[in-house]
Amino acid sequence: MNKYLENIPRLPGVYIMRDGIGTIIYIGKAISLKDRISSYFHSDINSKSTAIISAMRKIDYILCASEREALIIERQLINKVKPYFNAMWKDDKSYPYIKLSANEDFPRLILTRKKLKDGALYFGPYPQQFYIKKLVHWLVKLFKLRPCKLEFSEKDLPDEKKVKSCMYYHTEMCYGPCLGKITSADYKTKIKDIELFLNGKFKKLEDEWQEQMDALSGEMKFEEAAEIRDRLYAVRNMSERVMISEITQDEINRSVDRADSINELKNELGLKHMPAIIEGFDNSNIQGTNAVASMVRFQNGLPDKKNYRRFKIKTVVGADDFASMREVVFRRYSGIIRRHEQLPDLILIDGGKGQLGAAMSALEELEVPVPAVSLAKREEEIFFPHKDKPLVLGRNSPALRLLQAVRDEAHRFAVSYHRKLRSRQLIVNS
Repeated sequence: MNKYLENIPRLPGVYIMRDGIGTIIYIGKAISLKDRISSYFHSDINSKSTAIISAMRKIDYILCASEREALIIERQLINKVKPYFNAMWKDDKSYPYIKLSANEDFPRLILTRKKLKDGALYFGPYPQQFYIKKLVHWLVKLFKLRPCKLEFSEKDLPDEKKVKSCMYYHTEMCYGPCLGKITSADYKTKIKDIELFLNGKFKKLEDEWQEQMDALSGEMKFEEAAEIRDRLYAVRNMSERVMISEITQDEINRSVDRADSINELKNELGLKHMPAIIEGFDNSNIQGTNAVASMVRFQNGLPDKKNYRRFKIKTVVGADDFASMREVVFRRYSGIIRRHEQLPDLILIDGGKGQLGAAMSALEELEVPVPAVSLAKREEEIFFPHKDKPLVLGRNSPALRLLQAVRDEAHRFAVSYHRKLRSRQLIVNS
């Protein structure tokens, strides 16, 4: 991480933190960007920031002329984007804490909204329950903490009949304290590093675990060394996959505009979920020859080119646009179902009611639970399945511009493939 931090200037600015799919989760300002961003990875990191670090995968920043300008830009962006952590940071009263029940012989890690004077260790409060739940689940798995709610002590274990079939123990996800498989002292030794982790002291953890792993390997305790190795990999992976880069105000404005278009599209189409992933389809043929189709994927309003797909029409004879559309949609989503891959949030078909009807025939046969619409070129009408009246948005609508971008990219990709096949055919025939 130090190599990324070295290039950050000690100047006023705004920093933007994103999760693994690029969603903005926190926006902050700083008199010195380098000092503020570095503080998230420093050993004395405050407990609230641990929740952000667990979710963060990328940091962008904007240089500003002054602290005042940074404040203005920060406010504008927060009001427009409304990131998770900014929206929920205002009031700590109802936020959950992570509780490590150090007062028990065999401590557990649990979420609670009450901070009691009971001898347990409390971390937080945390502003976003979704991320902190994932963090707790990951820590329980990493440290093999007992995930059960059983109340027992080392001297008063539960009835063996009730616990001997516990899947956590038999799948080696827990040390089995309820079965007397580990002493309280050994159990607490194995989980002692949780406190370091929750205080953000990752570097100290890495150094300690590296020493432990080397020592265990030297003593030929390879199974225990492998356990430490997995912990090291997990912690290093958390820090190494955070990228830091400078962006301009124009880039941020475009990012915010994309967020607006996705949000407007959800509202205009009446979707249940944000259409963060959109897949668009188009056909291309000339007099029925070299019939092909394309599928493009947009993620967060941007082309995701590594997930584009091209199709040669296999089952349709002649220029039958509807049958071709049905074929490629069926092939695409039968493949996704077979490979257990992620479905999109919205499917866009280039064309009118006929093309959409053909696509819906395939989707309904496959029982694909994804909303689909079509966009007709001439009047830019948006058609819905089983509805006669199309939706017409204003020409300057951000939602329409996003649909047009997907449709036009699918068309470009299909035409380029068709031309490629035609040129190959001309070479062969000549």
